[in-house]
Amino acid sequence: MEQETQLLKSLGFPDLRFHSAFNHFDFKRSGRRILVIGPMGSGKTEYSARVWRDSQVAQRKTGSVRDITSASGADRRKVFFIRSMLDKERFPDYPDDALPYRNGYERCGEYTADIRDSFELEAVIARHPEVGTWIIDEAAFYEERLAYVVENDSRLRGTVFIFPSLILNFRREIFNATARLLLETATDIFPLTAYCEHAECLEDSLNTYRYYLVDGQECPALYFDPLIIVGGDQKKTDPREPNYCTRCDAHHYLPAKEYTYLILKPLGEKAAAGDLQPLGTELGLIQKDIEHSGLYRYMSERYLEVEDPKPVMMNALQVPCIAEKALSFLYAEQNLVSRQQVIELVSSLGLDREYLERRLRDNGRML
Repeated sequence: MEQETQLLKSLGFPDLRFHSAFNHFDFKRSGRRILVIGPMGSGKTEYSARVWRDSQVAQRKTGSVRDITSASGADRRKVFFIRSMLDKERFPDYPDDALPYRNGYERCGEYTADIRDSFELEAVIARHPEVGTWIIDEAAFYEERLAYVVENDSRLRGTVFIFPSLILNFRREIFNATARLLLETATDIFPLTAYCEHAECLEDSLNTYRYYLVDGQECPALYFDPLIIVGGDQKKTDPREPNYCTRCDAHHYLPAKEYTYLILKPLGEKAAAGDLQPLGTELGLIQKDIEHSGLYRYMSERYLEVEDPKPVMMNALQVPCIAEKALSFLYAEQNLVSRQQVIELVSSLGLDREYLERRLRDNGRML
C-alpha cells in the first residue's frame, strides 16, 4: 500500500490517509486458513461469493498460471462451497447448489455440499482432490475436530480454507470451542462490521443481537436463551422464534446474565447433587407465576429500581417458554441436570416438551 500511496501523491493527490479497497482474491498464496468474521448481515458470505466470482475469472487464465496456483494436484482456483445441514433452512427459496447471501447467490454446480460433521468434510475433500480452495460456511456449527482436519490438509497440500463464520454469539462471547480453535489455527482474519440496526443509531457494530417480537414489541433474548436456534433469516412474528440483527454495544440488550450465574446455575448444581426441588420451584414460578420468581425479582431490582431504568430489558419476560429455555441451558450447555431430571420436570411442571426437544436438537442433545 505504501507504493500506491506514494504514486498517488506524485500525481498530485493531497496528503490523506489512503485505504485499500477490496482486492481480488490471491490464489497464488497457499496454505491459508482465513477467518471472515462479523455479525449477521455484515457480508461474510458475500465475501465468499466474491471469491467464487474471482475463481471463475482466474480459471480462464492459461500458460503458467496453473503452476503458481497449484500444489499436490489441488488447484486453488477451483473453489468448493460447504454448508452445514443445520443451516439449510436459512435460504429455502434458493437452488440446492447455491452459495447464498442476503442479496443474491452464486450457483456452484457440483462444487457444493451439505455436511453434518468433520468426517463428512473429509469424505468430500477425498472425492475432490483437484479442489484447492474450500469455503466452509458457519464453521463454528461443527465439532472441534474440524479445526484440525482443515489445518492438516492445508499444511500437507497447500489448500486454502475460508471460514465466513460467527465468532461471537448473541451473548457477545466466543461462540464455542470450535470457534476458539478456528481462531487459534487461522493464518488470516478479515473482520467485517455493519451499521447498528437500532432505529436511532449509525455506529459500527460487531455484535449479533437476538430478540423476539411479542405483539410487535422488541423483547431481548435472555442470557440463558438456547445457544443455537436453527431457522431462517426472515423476520419472525411468532414469539417463540427469534429474530437477529446487528447492534452496537449501547443497543445490544442482554438481560439476566448475572441471574444465570448467581441463581439459575447454583440451582442446577443442587439438582446435580440430588436436590431437584429448589430448581423445580423456580421453574414452576417462571412458568405460572413469574412475578414471584427469583428471575422477576432480579430483573426488577436491576432494570427498574435504579437511577437509569431500562424497561426494554423487562420485555424479555414476555417471551414464552422461559422455563424451557432455562432447563435447556442447564441440560445442553452446563450438563448439570440429567436426562431423567429433565423428563421429570417437564412432566411435573407441564412444560412444553415439543418446544424443548426442538431446541435441544438444535444444540446436539436429545431426550
